[in-house]
Amino acid sequence: MPHLVVLSGAGISAESGIETFRAAEGLWANHPVEAVATPEGWRRDPERVLGFYAERRRQIRSARPNAAHRALAELEGAGFRVTILTQNIDDLHERAGSKDVMHLHGNVMNARSSVDPRLIYPLAEGEEINLGDLCDKGSQLRPHVVWFGEPVLLLDAARELTADADLLLVVGTSLNVMPVAGLIDEVAFHVPRLLVDPRAHEFAPQGVMALSRRAAEGVPLLVDHWRRTRRLTPPDMSAG
Repeated sequence: MPHLVVLSGAGISAESGIETFRAAEGLWANHPVEAVATPEGWRRDPERVLGFYAERRRQIRSARPNAAHRALAELEGAGFRVTILTQNIDDLHERAGSKDVMHLHGNVMNARSSVDPRLIYPLAEGEEINLGDLCDKGSQLRPHVVWFGEPVLLLDAARELTADADLLLVVGTSLNVMPVAGLIDEVAFHVPRLLVDPRAHEFAPQGVMALSRRAAEGVPLLVDHWRRTRRLTPPDMSAG
């Protein structure tokens, strides 16, 4: 089966109404990153961190997958192998129907042990993490999220999957967050790399094709092309 590897970032979720931490207003505005998204912030005030991620979880639960999420799931349903490597901590890819999703920065819909990152606990609908909720080793549960200063999860496995791609699709990320942005250089030299973003032509790296469209517009156009041709080849980008 043709193997599409997708590297997705905050932009694809933003089109479903989920705020990014770079937004000038909204959820992150009153919460400095160092207070709620670092190990130091967790040690200093775990209650504040838990409350912040409870807010994020409520926002995610009220959001819905958009046309980009759905198109990728439909491509998988049409017989293509689709692997999604996402920097997003929401579950919109899964709720759209995608089966092979790797969360490189964690998944806020799960809790995890504070002492053993291998101990992960899915949260039921409406369930939150409270002070005093413990893992099987007796430590406080925390959000299953990679904070600044922590290693990226599953990076080696992501590199192997990217190296196996027949086409790499980058959507919703400006490729500024390392080391995940480095995955774009893991594909074989002959494999096409395609960036979908409203400003793709401004920051696409050399050798990466640019489609300057919103994710919810550009991804369905690409998926329609691949489903018609039954091949993972770039479309004519001259009108990009």
